Amino acid sequence: MIFMVYITESMLALRSLGARLRDRRLSLGMPQELLADRIGVSRPTLQAMEAGAPTVAIGHWANALWALNRLEDLEQVMKQEETVTERAAAVETQRKRAPRRLRRGA
Repeated sequence: MIFMVYITESMLALRSLGARLRDRRLSLGMPQELLADRIGVSRPTLQAMEAGAPTVAIGHWANALWALNRLEDLEQVMKQEETVTERAAAVETQRKRAPRRLRRGA
């Protein structure tokens, strides 16, 4: 038997995401049947998304964002602020030492 661990913060975030999905759909005057058809899922799957169910595939979320003209929002998920190369260059810059002082009497 497989057990899923539900983290409270994750569940709250998914519920909030589902509520925002529902709000956006309603603000566009779009019935559940129409959005479900546009993103290629059943109405119960869309209802699960709007309820914040953790089992809905990420691909369904991407399709929903596309259908609601919000696909650019997906770019904000785990947005990388700098590349690994940029971070490495920053570390190299920080590691450079100042020139040594000249010894007295030398």
